[in-house]
Amino acid sequence: MAISDSDYKLLWGRAAGICSNPKCRDDLTVILEKSKSYHVGEMAHVIAKSPSGPRGVEGGGANSYDNLILLCPTCHEHVDKAPSEYPETLLRRWKSEHETGIRKRGSQEKFDDFKALKGAVSRLLAENKIIWEQMGPQSETAATDPGSNMYELWKLKNLRTIVPNNTKIINMIDSNKSLVGTYAYEVFLKFKAHADAFEQNQYERLDKYPLFPREFEQVFGK
Repeated sequence: MAISDSDYKLLWGRAAGICSNPKCRDDLTVILEKSKSYHVGEMAHVIAKSPSGPRGVEGGGANSYDNLILLCPTCHEHVDKAPSEYPETLLRRWKSEHETGIRKRGSQEKFDDFKALKGAVSRLLAENKIIWEQMGPQSETAATDPGSNMYELWKLKNLRTIVPNNTKIINMIDSNKSLVGTYAYEVFLKFKAHADAFEQNQYERLDKYPLFPREFEQVFGK
């Protein structure tokens, strides 16, 4: 059985499109505006599909998220050519530590006041907004040139940039909630509900989910 689309997106999203080898951390996506964009990441098996493959076991490994790790082509070649140097325990640690690091981005950042927190959040919001305006389903390109590869760009940017940015925003505000007033915190909770559902929608299509709350941009944007 081939790797499912949901497992593919889950692996890429949780790794934020970055090689999981802590000594590498290469960005695995290439975003081009005037020609087809592409990625160089490879979904490597921790336990080979074949019992005789790298780190193979009787019956072989599954084509599922739990048995996959996102690597650049060079690191993938290394871990499969020298499996004794890259055992299962090491690869699973790489994956766990990398994905945990992505999920915790921003949680260690402390700000002196709300203005400083707002400035950090607004920069991430600005990046997300530009991506939405240039590549989203309601962008000018999507409307005027349905045959372009803009939808593929949008999917890549969702997993590589928007989802990690949203996670960082949530972590920064949660870690500095003492600086946030009651109304601002209520607005933040609406954003958090949107961000959680938006991420889930990347992995498994939802019929509907909470839209981005415009008041969040008013409170935490420029």
